[in-house]
Amino acid sequence: QVQLVESGGGLVQAGGSLRLSCGASGRTFTYHTMAWFRQSPGKEREFVARISMGGGSTTYADSVKGRFTISRDNAKNTMTLQINSPKPEDTAVYYCAAKPGNTRATRVEEYDYWGQGTQVTVSS
Repeated sequence: QVQLVESGGGLVQAGGSLRLSCGASGRTFTYHTMAWFRQSPGKEREFVARISMGGGSTTYADSVKGRFTISRDNAKNTMTLQINSPKPEDTAVYYCAAKPGNTRATRVEEYDYWGQGTQVTVSS
């Protein structure tokens, strides 16, 4: 069992920057692929980025590639999402998710554990 808690959301101006964090409980964090998803009002939850257990492999949605960076610190049981040059269309609730093992999964239904979400609002 992994419990996830996101933090760092808030209001940011377009073109600024914001850093989201996801803290995980338990000693099995290292053995999970971690990911970020987001959901805007009236839309389906969508994949943003994922990172492998050791951090050596990452995948990004095309919409955020080059602007967002996912990373993890296994010693601290934390994962981060650095958001640079945000756009108003990045406004959403951002969720961290975990799946046991190494996987390139990018679909919501493939992830087993979820945080409660943190709101990111980008003003134009």
